[in-house]
Amino acid sequence: MSDDDDFMMESDEENYDFEYEDDDMASNSSNVDIENKYYNAKALKEDDDIEPAIAEFLSVVELEPEKGEWGFKALKQIVKILFHRGEHERTLKYYDQLLTYTRTAVTRNYSEKSLNNILDYVSAGTTDMAFMERFYSTTLTALQETRNERLWLKTNLKLAKLWLDRGEYGRLSKILKVLHQACQMDDGGDDQSKGTYLLEVYALEIQMYTETKNNKKLKELYNRTLQVNSAIPHPRIMGVIRECGGKMHMSEKQWELARKDFFESFRNYDEAGSLQRIQVLKYLVLAVMLSNTDDINPFDSQETKPYKSNPQIAAMNSLVDAYQRSDIHEFQRILRENGSSIMSDAFMQFYIEDVLRRIRSKFVVSMIAPYSRIEIGHLAQMLNIRTEEMEDLLVMLILDGQIQGKIDEVRGLLEIQVAPDIGTEEAVAGTEKREQEQARRTAAAHDMWFDTLEAWGGSVERLSRTALNTTARA
Repeated sequence: MSDDDDFMMESDEENYDFEYEDDDMASNSSNVDIENKYYNAKALKEDDDIEPAIAEFLSVVELEPEKGEWGFKALKQIVKILFHRGEHERTLKYYDQLLTYTRTAVTRNYSEKSLNNILDYVSAGTTDMAFMERFYSTTLTALQETRNERLWLKTNLKLAKLWLDRGEYGRLSKILKVLHQACQMDDGGDDQSKGTYLLEVYALEIQMYTETKNNKKLKELYNRTLQVNSAIPHPRIMGVIRECGGKMHMSEKQWELARKDFFESFRNYDEAGSLQRIQVLKYLVLAVMLSNTDDINPFDSQETKPYKSNPQIAAMNSLVDAYQRSDIHEFQRILRENGSSIMSDAFMQFYIEDVLRRIRSKFVVSMIAPYSRIEIGHLAQMLNIRTEEMEDLLVMLILDGQIQGKIDEVRGLLEIQVAPDIGTEEAVAGTEKREQEQARRTAAAHDMWFDTLEAWGGSVERLSRTALNTTARA
């Protein structure tokens, strides 16, 4: 049958067509009224007529013959207004009503996008942990009822990230346990079909162990993540995992492994367009300096080269250049002038001390080469540090075997017995010698204290005898 025949058959049923057209016109008229009310409510909201705006949005919900897009939009506006005003109970009331629209009233993609935006808005706008838990719990219950497992997982991951950012590790642990169970098979093994979600869970857990400095758990979990092959993770997730791996290796002083992980982290963050790439690039520079690989420039690779002149990175580029040239004065100048950008990060601040100690050590070993003895105060002055700091540095160099000599504390001299082996990395019984040196210095301090006490006791005794003789003569 042709399209013309269809058209003619429908035109014969005049009564049906007439009634249908009336219904359609009425429906269009109703939709226009609802739409007008919605935009009228928005105008009232923008004029700060809040209660009339809420009333008008509610009339949109009531006017819809059945749950639809305009009612969903109106409830979103009400939730946003009430949350902004701090009316948490009313917010939850209308949010609960909004969630009923996600079942059939709006498309799945639209509802997911809307709920994600609402959760982000609420998460960023309150510090009320009890309210946050109720808000997310309401969301998760609704998602279980609609059997939207994907959004349920994403919402739990969003809540876990919120607890991580706020240092709520007890709450975070509970969510991670739930997420692990959701990503497991009936036999307890990992469900490889959910490998992407599993890696996100691992990334959150790794960050928690990094923040709480639980290196044992961190190492175990980090190695497990590298064995997940079934997932195609978002590069941001791998950036997080590799960054935490780099920090773990740094804590173990495995500088070369840290360097490799930080490079992979940077590469992934860069691919994801994450701003964290700049901070991780700083960590990469730090690891390069600590690994004593003077032939490696972190800005020589294709991935890092474009960032060499980045204002936030320029100072680190100059720092690594001064370090590799053993230019201690330039190194210290850069640190002084760029302290706010380099030392503001606690991780950077902790390890930059190691870098500073290394370059000072290289400078001292090179400086004392022509001498058999040298004043400790003079070395301290050249490095612009306190004499006590200089003594500690020299003790460390002696115990590590980089200087063959001893310290004359009385005269404030370093006496060099054998010319130092410049650049040697071998430590000679470091821990044992450190303990022996500390014990010696402690014993010397005790001897000085007892000598002073004995001298003071002798003075008191002489004064007592003098006083007695004077009294007897009187």
